[in-house]
Parts: sequence; C-alpha cells; structure tokens
Amino acid sequence: MSVIDMMRERLATLEPTELTVIDDSALHAGHLGARSGGGHYRLNIVSSRFTGCNTMQKHRLVYDALGSLMKREIHALSINAFPPDES
Repeated sequence: MSVIDMMRERLATLEPTELTVIDDSALHAGHLGARSGGGHYRLNIVSSRFTGCNTMQKHRLVYDALGSLMKREIHALSINAFPPDES
C-alpha cells in the first residue's frame, strides 16, 4: 500500500467530502527528510469535522488521524482544511 493510500485510509475517519493528496517528494530530492524516507505532501481536505475549528484545531485533527505516519512516512505536510461551508 502506498503512503498516499495509507493517508487516505486514515483520513477517512474525518469523513471528508473532498480529499486530495499530492506527493511533492520529487521536488525535494536530496533534502534531509527525503533521504530518511519521509515524503513531502500537500493535502486539501473538506470535512464537517472542521466546522467551528481554528486552523490549529483543524491541523491537530489531521495529525491525529494520520498518527504514526507523521513519524516516518511523512516528513512535511502542507494542509488546507476547510468545513463544507468554506470550501
């Protein structure tokens, strides 16, 4: 299973209505994180779970859903998280 597939599986707990994961790892070839195996990703996610949350709270929900992937498989993650009424 690819890292993107694992990310999608774990992020499903947030019940997203929209989810896009883009692997930017090739843009960071040679970067310290890339050498250790961690990838660089961009995430766009829309979920009603983000309603009423500030940016930090939304990011915490994403990090909690991704869990242990943030320790090895993911070196850098750019997050765009919105509730449905702001997407």
